[in-house]
Amino acid sequence: MPTSFRDDPADAPSWLERSRARALRQRMTEPEKRLWRHLRARLPVERTHFRRQAPIAGYVVDFCCLGARLVVEVDGNQHGFDAAIERDAARTQALESRGYRVLRFSNREVMTAIDMVLNTILAALAPAPPTPGPSPQGGGESPAASAGAWEE
Repeated sequence: MPTSFRDDPADAPSWLERSRARALRQRMTEPEKRLWRHLRARLPVERTHFRRQAPIAGYVVDFCCLGARLVVEVDGNQHGFDAAIERDAARTQALESRGYRVLRFSNREVMTAIDMVLNTILAALAPAPPTPGPSPQGGGESPAASAGAWEE
């Protein structure tokens, strides 16, 4: 799996997508500006380099950490309408099909509960705990044997 969208030439953003992202960077909303300041200042953890207004999969996402394949979206009031909810779901599905996890926060959450937002992002950046291996003794029944115990 590519580590960034530029590793695969098919995923490279078009000139139009890059231009649109550049324009959006210049007119960020207040909640986006606030979150950007905090992402830069308060999350200096290894592998947490965030990009703002990054073109991915035909969309321009608000914030993206390519190393962790994490997208953070800041949604305004317009995202509460049915049509916007459907578009957001399609967008999330497209990003997830590319291996990204998507976190969504409302403008209100960013403006009134920035610590909760940052803690949620930090938790999403944490590596997954290792899955436990099989028991060293190899004890326990096989799934097939235990499934048969419930049948009459």
